[in-house]
Amino acid sequence: MIRLGRAGRQLLGWGGGGPPAAVPRRGAEVLVGAAGGASGGIAEILMNRPHARNSLGKVFVNELFSALEQLRFDEKVRVVVFKSEVKGVFCAGADLKERAKMDDAEVGHFVKRLRNLMDEIAALPVPTIAAIDGYALGGGLELALACDLRVAASSAKMGLIETTRGLLPGAGGTQRLPRCVGIGLAKELIFTGRQVDGQQAALMGLVNHAVPQNSDGDAAYQRALALAKEILPQAPFAVKMGKLAINRGIEVDIASGMAIEGMCYAQNIPTRDRQEGMAAFREKRPPQFIGK
Repeated sequence: MIRLGRAGRQLLGWGGGGPPAAVPRRGAEVLVGAAGGASGGIAEILMNRPHARNSLGKVFVNELFSALEQLRFDEKVRVVVFKSEVKGVFCAGADLKERAKMDDAEVGHFVKRLRNLMDEIAALPVPTIAAIDGYALGGGLELALACDLRVAASSAKMGLIETTRGLLPGAGGTQRLPRCVGIGLAKELIFTGRQVDGQQAALMGLVNHAVPQNSDGDAAYQRALALAKEILPQAPFAVKMGKLAINRGIEVDIASGMAIEGMCYAQNIPTRDRQEGMAAFREKRPPQFIGK
């Protein structure tokens, strides 16, 4: 039977007063916060390495792992939004200055760790949304591809540019991009190292939505937040099972995928949320889901 992990701790500690904002600590490159007000249940991973354009350095990667661990088992979290605190950039990809100081063995080990990071993002049980308000290049686009949904400003630039640096995508790009846009287009983008803007990315299916950038430089984040709020009222366990069925099912033949869907559906049948959904329908009222 397919199961999702559980843990008794609730690390964000959201109380009746609503979720807290991110509290910066000195030198932090990644912060964990939450959207306020009526959006309780939306967690945010805030990337904040301005001097290196959020490039994937060792400290940055370690803090991303810690952020994911903090959120993974918190049952109050229903959606996670990845957002940059650095204007004009989502994530610039590899920290090539740091990479240049590594020997071949260290490079191989670190890239494997990056691949594991992207797998951890993809394995979060709740929906994840990348808010791309600027450059998402190389590993930065691989990070966005590991998310379930992507929203971009029309002026944002995205690309797997590794071949222009004598490299190839090594943190999931060769696998997730073709699953997103198709094999032929993925090959073209990787072989050429081409960058595309948000509007082009939307037309090819690389992002779910492209929006005109605003004066604050956070149009993609605002649209991502609206999308998160649309997900928020839905039954949390059913959403998790839907994500799991899609992610597992897409990797196998359709008959096996149908079996996976059946197992996920079976786990949802005894939930209180399913009973609440049926009761709300009969009583002609909005359902109040609790995630159980």
